[in-house]
Amino acid sequence: MYVPENVVTNRDLERFMDTTDEWIRERTGIEERRYAHRTGETTATMGVKAAKQALERAGTTAQDIDFVVFATLSPDYYFPGCGVIVQRELKMKEVGALDVRNQCSGFLYALSVADQFIKTGMYKNILVVASEKHSFGLDFSTRGRNISVIFGDGAAAVVLQPSEDGSAGILSTHLHSDGECAEMLAMFNPGTHANHWGDHAAYDEAEIGKQFMSYAMLDEAQNFPFMDGPAVFKKAITKFPEVVNEALSANGYSLKDLSLLIPHQANLRISQFVQQSLKLKDNQVFNNIQRYGNTTAASVPIALCEAWQEGHIKEGDLVCLAAFGSGYTWASALIKW
Repeated sequence: MYVPENVVTNRDLERFMDTTDEWIRERTGIEERRYAHRTGETTATMGVKAAKQALERAGTTAQDIDFVVFATLSPDYYFPGCGVIVQRELKMKEVGALDVRNQCSGFLYALSVADQFIKTGMYKNILVVASEKHSFGLDFSTRGRNISVIFGDGAAAVVLQPSEDGSAGILSTHLHSDGECAEMLAMFNPGTHANHWGDHAAYDEAEIGKQFMSYAMLDEAQNFPFMDGPAVFKKAITKFPEVVNEALSANGYSLKDLSLLIPHQANLRISQFVQQSLKLKDNQVFNNIQRYGNTTAASVPIALCEAWQEGHIKEGDLVCLAAFGSGYTWASALIKW
């Protein structure tokens, strides 16, 4: 994992918007987050740093990697994706590079894709990277505080390889979506929607062009993310327990067999509600949103890395990863460590 050096506390944010440390902690559980260097770090460069650590720990090299999957909602460029930048910066062979745009569920979707490639024998060494640089695109004003106080920057990566032990590794992954509420958590502009799905953008008068981004959009601050927090919370606390139980049931396990649940770090209140719903003990759920905020696609692997580093995961443990987010999409993966 990699997180920027720049620590931004709730008190720091009080300088830019009408908020308080107490208000943020009460609603989200977040105490601080990391922001990338404004010009010195990008989503891809953070991903590269995490990837180098993962490769070293896996005892492999960039030249051994035969496929890259990169999950993010905040790419360096609108196109091309970050996967090819990682391939370039790590001086890999001309391997395939796939970018996954599934927001908070991005890492689990990427992990599932990589898992299938490994299990079919198509690839032997896959690098999965998740990275986000939210701080470049948030509304740091009182108007945008409900969203801006939540998110942070960071990256994490894993190397997937075939296991000689058929009973260990990724046992199964489970992916879901429901687009009925796609607009409840979204960044509408820039985009090609042309207000087809709702009145999301102000357009300048023009015969052609001036829809992707316009001065009117900027004037009306329509280039920032939108979130209906209560709607997202209500759906998340339903789908999180469902997808965890689905993973366990598919492999003949129950909640009493679970060593550790690592949920997407969206909001500490969601994680606490899910823990209570599943009747899990404190040592069965790992949270680190207090230190990093919501790093979207990177949050699950950052938490996984920290949990492993701190000794919360041992060989033979049954670990469940779960995420819910924009789309809506949600997913889980069950791993026998």
